Amino acid sequence: MLASTDPALARITEDLIDILIARGVIQFTDFPAEAQAKLLQRRQTRAALSRRLQLLDDGDSGLI
Repeated sequence: MLASTDPALARITEDLIDILIARGVIQFTDFPAEAQAKLLQRRQTRAALSRRLQLLDDGDSGLI
């Protein structure tokens, strides 16, 4: 049961980290190097997926 909520909780945690950094409560460099690497990898992956989805949406906009 707990494992099924892990992906959603991971996303909430990422969003919380981004909010705290944006508000200056914490700094990205406060995290250990390993955590920084994981956060950067997830941000890059999320950005790449977002770009792909935008490309798909732009191409389909005139079909409906």
